[in-house]
Amino acid sequence: MGKRETACVPSSSSSSSSSSLPRTDSEHRQSLSHSSSSPAASSSNKLPTILQNEEHQKLNSNKLNHKEKDLLWDATERENELTGGLIQKVKGWSKLEALFEHPLYNLPPQSLQDDDWLLRVKKNTEHTSDKGSEEEEKEDSIDADSDWESASEEKGYDKVSWTKEVETHPPWLRFHLGISRWELYDRKDPNLAQLTHYLARQRVLGAVQKTGGTQLKLLMSFPNYGQALLKPMRQSRDAETDVNLFYFSDFERHNGEIAAFHLDRLLGFNRIPPVVGRLINVTSEIREITTDHRLSRTFFTSPAGNVCFYGQCEYYCSTEHPACGQPHSLEVSLAAMLPDLSLAPRRSWRSPWRRSYSRTKLAMWEKDPAYCDTVKQTPPYNHGTRLVDLIDMAILDFLMSNMDRHHYETFEKFGNETFLLHLDNGRAFGRHSQDEPTILVPLKQCCSIRRSTLLRLRLLSLPGFRLSDVMRESLAQDPLAPLAPLLSEGNLSALDRRLASVLQAVQTCQEHHTDVIYNDLEGYDTINSMHEEQNNK
Repeated sequence: MGKRETACVPSSSSSSSSSSLPRTDSEHRQSLSHSSSSPAASSSNKLPTILQNEEHQKLNSNKLNHKEKDLLWDATERENELTGGLIQKVKGWSKLEALFEHPLYNLPPQSLQDDDWLLRVKKNTEHTSDKGSEEEEKEDSIDADSDWESASEEKGYDKVSWTKEVETHPPWLRFHLGISRWELYDRKDPNLAQLTHYLARQRVLGAVQKTGGTQLKLLMSFPNYGQALLKPMRQSRDAETDVNLFYFSDFERHNGEIAAFHLDRLLGFNRIPPVVGRLINVTSEIREITTDHRLSRTFFTSPAGNVCFYGQCEYYCSTEHPACGQPHSLEVSLAAMLPDLSLAPRRSWRSPWRRSYSRTKLAMWEKDPAYCDTVKQTPPYNHGTRLVDLIDMAILDFLMSNMDRHHYETFEKFGNETFLLHLDNGRAFGRHSQDEPTILVPLKQCCSIRRSTLLRLRLLSLPGFRLSDVMRESLAQDPLAPLAPLLSEGNLSALDRRLASVLQAVQTCQEHHTDVIYNDLEGYDTINSMHEEQNNK
């Protein structure tokens, strides 16, 4: 590759990758969403009540300040407007579209400074006070005419020329440049539809086994220097994990990865890299193009005539546990890669509620009911939002029955003031016939939850939205959905059942504590006051 000047990202970023989001919003709705996300537009939206009836509505009114009480349930009669009324009002809208038009999903964006972006394209200044650093300044910045060119067309890569203009960037690079301190992506970003198409349709240039982890996964390369993480289908989508298996046993699920991304987005977290389903030809798109000799040695043709492979990993990589095409076509999940660690280092944190991974020993949190008191005194959980961030993650894991959350990651650049990355969700949605209450222990022991998270959970419990319904609709947009539902009806109904358990746990906390709600919507209260003042004029 030949460089003139580094316009966006050094060539090492080719190990980072693209991303994709389902086509949740039409272009028409994207324009509506963008307008409603601005502070001015948001000021015209009063956060309506989101509880179904007065008894179920109250968040223990004696423990809330007057402003919060007014904001949460100021008008029970607006229930119809919020649920059925809102959906009927705009003919043809789905529950999913109505959900994403709700004010809770269009809160005013936080103002971002330069340091709040993970990666930024630097610009030249006309004058520099330090003349001695002029050459260094030139190397680190981009003027209007500089670009980054590739001369690797002969190797199968596209010939590209990227400038500082967004229009010249491939979808995966736009995704990387859009990562901020507070979220991995903006749901209303028009680039997300392009990312979906990119992951689902881009020609595969290379495939090698990804190192690390315990199960088989591949790193797929594309002609525009993007990459994606592949997890293959190892069992039928609706196969339920045996209740007698240990929690880190069983295959990781490609549909679990896809569904986890959709659920994370429906909860308003935006902390899982975009994932999309795809049919891969294991012969032409893996076996014939891989340069990984360890991987290529594991291919074989089954007695049924299907092309199979199993790779090399710690668990389930053997001839007894192959991934097989039918005969060549294989369902997979493709996840957008994060920026290369050389560009955006990440820190791995051991979860305080990590399981012991022992068949005989209990973890400390399983033996000490007051364990959270110790956690609250330990950095980084003793200040900021880290504790409620962890509880958000526990709620996500409980809803999708993921017991295998032993670590989580953050971007080092942002220190402790940032969101948690919800990575590696292949254990999700393995069992729907029963719930695992221990996943929810962080919430039950700490009795703390974000106000915005609680309000969205209550919203998703209403018949006018219903978590299972919007999840079904969201998953229907994935490229694999026409073949078969990504989640069984058992898994979808389990979401509603588990959501009710989360809300019950919060209610129990409020019956014994006065400081359960972490109010992260103070700015939105101000906007509602502005709205009321305008209505009074």
